[in-house]
Amino acid sequence: MSLKGQTVLITGASIGIGAAIAKRLAAESATLILFARSEDKLKACAEELKNDHAGLKVFTTTVDVQDHKALSTAVSNIVKEVGHIDVLINNAGLAIGAPNAFPELKIQDIITMTGTNINGFMFATYAVLNEGKMRERNKGVILNVTSTTGLEVPPFPGEAVYHASKACQEAFSNVLRTELVGTDIKVLALRPGVVATHFHKQRYVFIPSAGSNILSVERTYSNTCVVLDSTSLNTMNSCLALNLWLQKTSRKLQRSC
Repeated sequence: MSLKGQTVLITGASIGIGAAIAKRLAAESATLILFARSEDKLKACAEELKNDHAGLKVFTTTVDVQDHKALSTAVSNIVKEVGHIDVLINNAGLAIGAPNAFPELKIQDIITMTGTNINGFMFATYAVLNEGKMRERNKGVILNVTSTTGLEVPPFPGEAVYHASKACQEAFSNVLRTELVGTDIKVLALRPGVVATHFHKQRYVFIPSAGSNILSVERTYSNTCVVLDSTSLNTMNSCLALNLWLQKTSRKLQRSC
């Protein structure tokens, strides 16, 4: 399947996996719609993409997926310019408060995680199906970026809310796929493992080690978690995940045609 000229909305697009996906799809000449909370990082990402790919169409909107009204308005405004949305990369998500166990978390941390990973996840899907005209056209692709942790219980503390929200995303994806049977709207799930991005820097306290790319080693129960510096492995890991997703997506869409 060629993505040239396809309108692709990516949430959480300013950094990490979202930004890596934007870079990969820019090389496919897709029309990119980038949503994120950070205006500065979003603009920097868009400028880099335009500089690297002459003639690339990139639209950006600063929006928090937790705010349904703002998200709905943002999608409606974009659709006035691009006509409709072909693909949603439902990527925005976060985890904070680790390695604190659930009773030790701040209530606001719980609200922020569930607001982004569950409500925001569903709000983005709802807006694209309705304001984005997927349901009207009975056509499109929704790629939900979940996690391997949504399928198994993590053996270390600090994962209660994140794990539950990712399990919810898996359940939502499965039911949504069933509800959309009879349309040409595909619902896919991408389940990354540990990827060295800003995501892990905001959820743990890191201790830089001089002369090494290993930022920290945490021992929890019988497991050892090694977190690597994002500058050395971010590009490699993201590209591996993206290439795998593109290969699988292309095969699935070809079989459905």
